[in-house]
Amino acid sequence: METDDLGRRVAEDVAGGGGVEGLRRLSGVIEALEERRTEVVEELRRGREATWEEIGRACGMTRQGATRRWAERLRARSFGVAAAAYQAGRPGYPQALIGSAVPRQARRVLDLGAGTGKLTRLLVEAGLDVVAVEPDEGMRAQLAAAVPGAAVRAGSAERIPLPDGSVDAVVVAQAWHWFDPAAAVPEVARVLAPGGTLALVWNVRDETEPWAAELGALMHRSARQRIDTEPVLPAPFGAPERLEIRWEHGTTRAGIVDMVASRSYVIALPEDERARLLADVEELLATHPDLAGRDAIALPYVTRCTRVRLG
Repeated sequence: METDDLGRRVAEDVAGGGGVEGLRRLSGVIEALEERRTEVVEELRRGREATWEEIGRACGMTRQGATRRWAERLRARSFGVAAAAYQAGRPGYPQALIGSAVPRQARRVLDLGAGTGKLTRLLVEAGLDVVAVEPDEGMRAQLAAAVPGAAVRAGSAERIPLPDGSVDAVVVAQAWHWFDPAAAVPEVARVLAPGGTLALVWNVRDETEPWAAELGALMHRSARQRIDTEPVLPAPFGAPERLEIRWEHGTTRAGIVDMVASRSYVIALPEDERARLLADVEELLATHPDLAGRDAIALPYVTRCTRVRLG
């Protein structure tokens, strides 16, 4: 049977007699099929079994079209394979952030795109009732082990597994740039109580430190990820409040290598390029005059926070 004929037959079977109920069934199946198609693309790319040109041709689109549709999403879904390195190497957040990201009157907080729980832990330690939502299974496993005091749920910013108006605040640390704002903004607004707040947080390496600048140049020699850390959010959110905190993350040479290995653009490199990059990072850490002979290292960061209130 030709693929087009098969598709039409399946569509007719699902739609049944049509109407609103048939449309609902069709929409559900289309969503499931698109998710499965994305999984197949991910499998092909992870195993280097197909080029973007071959994937595009199989999907009836150009190489550029296939890349635009899936490349960024696959990078967002890549962290699970490096979850242990992410937990070991990524910095936490300064304690001072909590009072700025979460209003004093807030009690129940959603950590959305919680990863391995780097910010979740601080929220729990502040005495808040925390729900942590994370789409990746590998990251959730690290999160549940690291922060047993949080309620860990599978879900995404585009489909949050919580009832309407059920949290006082939503925090998103190091993840908003992976979300689809058109879907995430109304979903976040839906789960927030009236007057609730959304805080978007990023850790940015402070490359005014010369060795940190050299590290950044190494990390980005093959690819550069540009992130807007001062985003403008549409209605129903109000005017933004912005904050910067400068601080230092105490780590080790091994911790910095893990931090580099956990970056999405590093995970996506061919294995030989990835190995060369990590070897060059190790060489920098062993030979730079400011680092040679040291294992304990203070890596400077700027934490940027944008907080908005639900209008």
